[in-house]
Amino acid sequence: MTLPTSGNIEGGVHVLPLRVYYEDTDAAGIVYYANWLRFLERGRTELLRLLGQEHSALRDERGINWVVRRCAIDYLKPARLDDTIEIVTSCGELRGASLDMLQHARRGEETLVRAELVVACMGDGGRPVRLPPHVRTALSQVAVSGLSGGSSNGSPRSRHIRI
Repeated sequence: MTLPTSGNIEGGVHVLPLRVYYEDTDAAGIVYYANWLRFLERGRTELLRLLGQEHSALRDERGINWVVRRCAIDYLKPARLDDTIEIVTSCGELRGASLDMLQHARRGEETLVRAELVVACMGDGGRPVRLPPHVRTALSQVAVSGLSGGSSNGSPRSRHIRI
């Protein structure tokens, strides 16, 4: 049996190939804006899986859940039915209990969507918990150079990141 792909780490970023299906589009045949959030989530999930840090294992073994605290997204160009796209994911600043995730969707060399997220680790009780050292080490494989230090206000937008 052929397993679904988790993508690859290429040049310090995670790349997940996807195809646009009919269910992903609106009446005009372009990707519905909310579905981009699903595509981005798949990119983050498959990055963790490829790094050996599956959501289910972190939850079951350590009581850690990931939550999106903030998402800023720019819709630049549409994707259409049957397009092949790639979701590109990297990490920005790694803080105590949260990190910045930098993502974009592309079709070939053309950037379609750009997103900056703050993702937090939460314990079973709904309180923030520190990133485990092994997760921090794994994520450093896709950390954008120069962004793993502190920022003045914790906002990924404040650094004017261009991905």
